[in-house]
Amino acid sequence: MRPMGTEAMPVEERVPLHFVLNGRPVDTWAAPHETLLAVLRDTVGATEVKYGCGEGVCGTCTVLVDGAPTNACLIFGIQVAGHAVMTAKGLATEGDLHPLQRAFVSHEAAQCGFCTPGMLLVAYAFLRDHPGATRREIRAAIAGNLCRCTGYTRIVDAIAACAGTREAPAERAE
Repeated sequence: MRPMGTEAMPVEERVPLHFVLNGRPVDTWAAPHETLLAVLRDTVGATEVKYGCGEGVCGTCTVLVDGAPTNACLIFGIQVAGHAVMTAKGLATEGDLHPLQRAFVSHEAAQCGFCTPGMLLVAYAFLRDHPGATRREIRAAIAGNLCRCTGYTRIVDAIAACAGTREAPAERAE
């Protein structure tokens, strides 16, 4: 589903846009009113970034802009000019999944997978800054990312495995 207002515009109404996506330079065009989500999905082809609510509530479209989790539906594409953007594909290196991606697989943390890219990026940024996070801190960190399938237990398990938390099972109740 395409967000409203992102219909293709004539080239003369677009402006050049240069940014880095997953470590690679991107040179493209964007209309001033196009969201980053529309630019990534429709112009650049980064379909791993998902359209959820279009209002910044669900976290499905989360990407990292200069390392900070950002809802791609809430900012304009032209706002990332000269910045670095990372999607879930950017976590993998040379075809090898990131440890967090492997943890999501091994803990069966993705059911339908729709929320997974945004959830991974929020978890990645959080663990980067809080490597020994507790399960309670992890739950608080992912509170802005909604999942309708898993009940969050497996997601928290996967993130906790990467954080190295070793809380007692009684503290693990979700």
